[in-house]
Amino acid sequence: MAPGHQRELESLQKQLQEELDKLKNVQKDYQKSLGNRQKLESQKNENKMVEEELNRLDGSADVYKMLGPVLIKQDLEEAKQNVAKRMEYITGELKRTDDIIKDLETKQDTHRETLGKIQQKFQQAQAKK
Repeated sequence: MAPGHQRELESLQKQLQEELDKLKNVQKDYQKSLGNRQKLESQKNENKMVEEELNRLDGSADVYKMLGPVLIKQDLEEAKQNVAKRMEYITGELKRTDDIIKDLETKQDTHRETLGKIQQKFQQAQAKK
């Protein structure tokens, strides 16, 4: 095998490994973002249930908020506002996380495409032996 051909194969192999490492990193970030999204969705559902319960109460009902091991009396309207703010925040975080996931999906596709092209070049170079 000619030295130039050997260097070409080594270069392509190095490119393959680098691109594969990039893809693995993006996949790792993607899985982490999916986990974050799942947590946010769970928080959203939990707060939705709290919101529904608070909406069933009349103005004379006592509402308590847990602070550590202690229950603190809280105004019903204040409790509703707090839940509404949390819902707004969670909804915003879900949108942000969805945007990140979409971006990571695009990056994965790009890395897979690049990997395919490098693999093709590598196979062609090997066939030249």
